[in-house]
Amino acid sequence: MRSIGEMARDSGLGVSALRFYDRAGVLVPAWVDPVSGYRWYEPEQLQEARLLARLRRSGMPLADIRLVLASWSGADTDLVRKLLKAHLRRLEQGLSEARSEFSALRALLDHRENVMASLRIATVRLSIAAPELAAALDTVRFAASTDPELPMLGGVLFDIEGESLHVVTTDRYRMAVAQAGIAGHDGSRVQVIVPTPLADAMRALLDGEGPVRLSVDGDRVALEAGGRQAAGQCLDHDFPDYRRLLPQAVGRRIVVEVAAFRKALETGPVRSRGAGAHELSVLRVEEGGTVTLRTEGAEDPNRVAVNRKFLLDALTAGARDRLILEIGTPTAPITIRRPDDEGAFSILMPVRLED
Repeated sequence: MRSIGEMARDSGLGVSALRFYDRAGVLVPAWVDPVSGYRWYEPEQLQEARLLARLRRSGMPLADIRLVLASWSGADTDLVRKLLKAHLRRLEQGLSEARSEFSALRALLDHRENVMASLRIATVRLSIAAPELAAALDTVRFAASTDPELPMLGGVLFDIEGESLHVVTTDRYRMAVAQAGIAGHDGSRVQVIVPTPLADAMRALLDGEGPVRLSVDGDRVALEAGGRQAAGQCLDHDFPDYRRLLPQAVGRRIVVEVAAFRKALETGPVRSRGAGAHELSVLRVEEGGTVTLRTEGAEDPNRVAVNRKFLLDALTAGARDRLILEIGTPTAPITIRRPDDEGAFSILMPVRLED
């Protein structure tokens, strides 16, 4: 007999997926321990599980998967072939429709006036306190993208407006925002994306206490500090409208002691989605307003799964002994805030657990 863990390892289906397919009557274990509830499978069920994994990866509806599995071992394979053919036809039709929609979107982009262009051609001169800019860059640097396919995310957005500078990074799975006060700006909004190597060079200059000078001339940005300068070209892209991604207020705000929470994450239970995949921490908000780590993946509105490394990075960037976690539903982003500065925060996208 194979344990559920062995079946998950050898079949490509996660443990939670195997539990789901058991409840759905699609792949029922040969024996369930009446005391522990632990599931055991016959060796021959491994082939069925691997077939199920392939069908699931192809996106076949569950109703059709049931029929394929029920007919797979029979002498007459006509039904299986018809189901596979019908599903492939649906996929091809869906791809054709998606191509058509994307063509329409590209046409809209080609003809849409680029309202962001004016934000990148201004001339700006302003001053900012070195410690404030250093703290802002330290807060957001970890969330900058390294994906060469998305060069517009491979930098730090400097969003200048009024008396504030917002610095923002995102790699799609997480976003970090911080702000600092500025002086000498006329108030109009200007945005530039500073490549991460240049942002790092700027950060290296911020070792003093006094003000530094930030200047933008069209597509060129420079920081002057103590007779030293870091300057270079801005990225010639538009950054996503991060304001639309800002977190909404949630009902559960939990204050965590960072050192203890970090230790719990580093030593506590994790879930893996397979070889090479990121390890996940499953957080659950308890009635008393605390956060615990879980291993179970059963449906629970009070638990959410996140990339463990990303969460540890966010705790480090928070740079406080205590931080606030805002946790909503299993599909809502988690927000990590500083108790003394809620304008500096990061957002982590949750990871959907396999049913």
